[in-house]
Amino acid sequence: MRIAILSRNSKLYSTHRLKEAAAARGHDVRVIDHLYCFMDITAAKPTIHYRDEEFGRNHFDAIIPRIGASVNFYGTAVARQFEMMGVYCVNESVAITRARDKLRSMQLLSRENVGIPVTAFANRPHDVATLIREVGGAPLVVKLLEGTQGIGVVLAETNKAAESVIQAFMGLGSNILVQEYIKEARGSDIRCFVVGNRVIAAMQRQAPEGEFRSNLHRGGTATLVKLTPAERRAAVKATRLMGLNIAGVDLLRSSRGPLVMEVNSSPGLRGIEEATGKDVAGMIIEFIEQNAKVGKTKTKGKG
Repeated sequence: MRIAILSRNSKLYSTHRLKEAAAARGHDVRVIDHLYCFMDITAAKPTIHYRDEEFGRNHFDAIIPRIGASVNFYGTAVARQFEMMGVYCVNESVAITRARDKLRSMQLLSRENVGIPVTAFANRPHDVATLIREVGGAPLVVKLLEGTQGIGVVLAETNKAAESVIQAFMGLGSNILVQEYIKEARGSDIRCFVVGNRVIAAMQRQAPEGEFRSNLHRGGTATLVKLTPAERRAAVKATRLMGLNIAGVDLLRSSRGPLVMEVNSSPGLRGIEEATGKDVAGMIIEFIEQNAKVGKTKTKGKG
């Protein structure tokens, strides 16, 4: 198969591992920086130009989008152009956009009765105190909708601090979510790596001393974890609702069961492979082998 990985940097661990796994299974694989692509949008012959090359309908059999949040608009436009050309996209553009919108994803999960932390959203609340009360009061978490890797996530330990943080963010014109703080999680969460309709690997991430964000980029540590059936069901259902085939689903263990915090459309491979010892990259390539067919890409999910 001819596989393209849409990534800004071929030296990134996840990109390198996917390329390595694809090559090891006999595939012709290339890394393409999507920001250097431009699109010829026409009904008769949609194409993509990359540096001095032109890619048509039969140039690639499948693409693997590794699109960062900062270039999501242009990156998903490139992925959508490949889809128009009939190329199989392992995570479709509309699903990536859906998952990247934290507010929209929370609404979709809530609609389908997937457990999530109590979440509130407002643009110009008349009474910030009411917003805080809706999520159970402090301590609570304030999240920037555009934040990634734990950036723009603040724990407010008192109602007064929460009011100050919310007012500051809104004063800057930022869109935020306010969520309840799950005390029993004790600074840890679970990353479930979903491929297709099953969880293929999972790890528990623990925040360092004095920190509540468990992201590995923030100094968190990862260990192997055994999932409950309810956690597996929640991760798979959340992935399906976003319309994704590959996802990293972040869960919190709470007194009322697993709660989905986020569904990541471009989950990193280093932490999960090192914590579990599994060839996650190889499993992704195997999924593509089993599912990639010309014209098979279609919009999945609703909302």
